This record gives sequence, structure tokens and C-alpha cells, in this order.
Amino acid sequence: MSNAREQLAKATKIVADTGDLDSIRDLKPEDATTNPSLILAAVSNPKFSDLVDEAIKSAKGDNLDDKVADATDRLAVAFGSEISKLVPGYVSTEVDARLSFDVEGTIAKANKILALYAEKGVPKERILIKIASTWEGIQAARKLEAEGVKC
Repeated sequence: MSNAREQLAKATKIVADTGDLDSIRDLKPEDATTNPSLILAAVSNPKFSDLVDEAIKSAKGDNLDDKVADATDRLAVAFGSEISKLVPGYVSTEVDARLSFDVEGTIAKANKILALYAEKGVPKERILIKIASTWEGIQAARKLEAEGVKC
């Protein structure tokens, strides 16, 4: 007899909403999503210190705020890159919610996220960019999707 997860997998696609790589490895979902709160929870685990250290070391920016924002993007992509090795489908990565009302800022951030994934060898076809459902976010998603970006 199959368990509830196996029964559910017969009817729909299983998507993991966690930054816990061990859970993703064990559950074997089709797709996985990351978000800042999930990544924050995962980075408190010492086994991910290498990912955190690398994101901090490689952060760029003209001032501390820019460096922190860049390190945050790099950390999300570092986790997403590791997740991409565990799932066959999409890895979702969220654009900073502070850009929810900024069409061009959202597009720029999405393109930066995709470029960071490309640096790690993860093609844009594997990435789903999560964008706020504001009017501006929807406009940004339309433009990005016209360029072949999944939103």
C-alpha cells in the first residue's frame, strides 16, 4: 500500500518549499522553491557554512547595503544551485519583495539572478523567477517571459 505522498504524486506534481537540502534529497520532488525565510532557516545550520561564507566573500557593491543585497542574491542562488542537482524540474527563486512596485528593478534583479545561476552552470530553462503579483510585477513578468524567462 502506498503512503499519502505517493498517492498525491500520482495526481499532481510534488514541489518542495524548503531550503533543507536533506529533505529535498529524501522527498525527491519534481520542482523546488526557495524564499528568503527558508534560506534564513537553512543558513542557521552549520553544515551550510561553506555556502554562506562563499556568498559573503564574493559579494560586490559600492557600499555595505549593496554588498549585503548582493550576498543575499548569491546565497539564494547558491542554495538554488545545490537544489538543482536534486530535482529534475524547476528551481524557483524570488525577486526581492522591495522591488514589488518597480518594473525595471524587478527585471534587472531577475536578470541578475539568472546570470548568477549561469555562473554556476544552471541554465535559465531550469529557473522559475518568482515575482510579486502587483501590477508592476505582472508587467515585469510579461517582459521577462517575452525574453524566454519563466515567471
